[in-house]
Amino acid sequence: MIDIKFLRENPDIVKENIKKKFQDKKLPLVDEVIEFDKKLRVATVKGDELRNKRNTLSTEIGSLMKNGQKDEAEKIKAEVKKINEELEENEKLEAEYSKEIKNRMMIIPNIMHPSVPLGEDDSKNVEVQKFGDPVVPDYEIPFHEDILERLGGIDMEAARRVAGNGFYYLVGDVARLHEAVLAYARDFMINKGFTYCIPPFMIHSDIVNGVMSFEEMDAMMYKIEGEDLYLIGTSEHSMIGKFKGQILDKANLPYNMTSYSPCFRKEKGAHGIEERGIYRIHQFEKQEMIVVCEPDESWDWYEKLWSYTVEIFRSMDIPVRQLECCSGDLADLKAKSCDVEAWSPRQKKYFEVGSCSNLTDAQARRLGIRIKGENGNYYAHTLNNTVVAPPRMLIALIENHYNEDGSVTIPEVLRPYMGGLEKITPKNK
Repeated sequence: MIDIKFLRENPDIVKENIKKKFQDKKLPLVDEVIEFDKKLRVATVKGDELRNKRNTLSTEIGSLMKNGQKDEAEKIKAEVKKINEELEENEKLEAEYSKEIKNRMMIIPNIMHPSVPLGEDDSKNVEVQKFGDPVVPDYEIPFHEDILERLGGIDMEAARRVAGNGFYYLVGDVARLHEAVLAYARDFMINKGFTYCIPPFMIHSDIVNGVMSFEEMDAMMYKIEGEDLYLIGTSEHSMIGKFKGQILDKANLPYNMTSYSPCFRKEKGAHGIEERGIYRIHQFEKQEMIVVCEPDESWDWYEKLWSYTVEIFRSMDIPVRQLECCSGDLADLKAKSCDVEAWSPRQKKYFEVGSCSNLTDAQARRLGIRIKGENGNYYAHTLNNTVVAPPRMLIALIENHYNEDGSVTIPEVLRPYMGGLEKITPKNK
C-alpha cells in the first residue's frame, strides 16, 4: 500500500505506474481515493469543531449549575445532545470514507523501481546474467519423476490415492537428499549472519491481507474452515507478520532471518497442478530469507539476497541465471523482483527455482511496521527471497548430476548431510 500523501500530491505518477503495469482498469481508483480523501478531511475538521464546541459547552454547564442557573444549564444540555447526535452521524461518515479509501488503496499497486523493464507478462522478463556453463550430456536424461522412481525415491501413485494430485511421497535416499538440501541451506544462511527461525505454519487473515495482494491470496491460500486461519504459502508470510504493529529500535536493525516451513498452495489459475512430477504441487518445503531494514538500505539488501541464491546453487554445481521480472509480471506489493532460474539439461532451458523481491514500505504500511526515529516514526522496508525449495531444487540437482548408468552424484557440499554417501544408485528398472 502506497502513502496516501504521495498519491494526493502525485496522482499522475501513480496513474502512470498503473499504466506501466498494464492495469488500466485501476486508473479510476486514483481519482476516487482523492475524492473520498477530500470528504474525509472535511468530515474530520467538522468532527474536531463539534468536539471543541461540545467541550466548551460542557464546561459552561458546570459553571451554570454551580451558580444555580439550572434552566440555562438545561438549555445548553439540549444543545450538547444535538451536537452528540450530529457528531455520531459525522463519525459514521468518517468511518465510511476511511473504509472506501482503504479498499481502493489496498489494490493500487506499489510504485515500481525505475529499472523494472516494461512488459505485459512473464514472456517479457529480461535475462540479466548467467552463472556457470549450461551442459547437455551426450546421453538422454529422463523426466525427473522417472529418475526418482528408478532411484526408489518417490511414490506419486500412493499420494494420489491418499490426497489426490499435487502431493507425493519421498522415500529412502531421495527423502534424505531432500532434507540434506534444507539442512545445508539452513547452515549456509546462518553462516551469512541470518538468524534461523521456524515460524507458525498458519496465520490470521489480517496477516494475509498485510503481506500479499487479494489476487495472490485467492490463487494461493488455503483457509481453515470455521476459523480465522490460513495455511501459509511461504514462510515469508508469518516471518513478516512477526513484526506486525511493532515500533522497531534502529539499533536492532536490520532483522535478517532465515526460516524453514512446509508451504501449501492451491495453485489456482493459468498454470494449475501438473499431472506428472513435482514442479508445481500443493505441498512442499522451503528455506526462505527475509529482511526488515532501514529504507535507505533495502536496495543493497536486494542485491545481496538474490546473490545468495545464486551462490548456494553454484556451490552444488548447478548453472543458474538471474531474470528481471517485467512490470506486468510484478505482484502489486513489489517494487522490484527477480527470479533465479536453474538449468535443465533435459529441457535445454532454464526454469524458476527462486524469487527475490523488495516491497519497499508496502507491507510495512499494511502491517504497521515502523522504526522509531529521532524526528518521528517511519515505515520500515521489507524484502524476501527463496533460499531453496527442494522439490524444484531436486529436479535441478538430479538432472545436472544424472549419470549415464542412472545414478545421481551427490554434490560434495551435501555429503556430510548424507552420511558421506557419494551417489544414489537405481533400485528399480
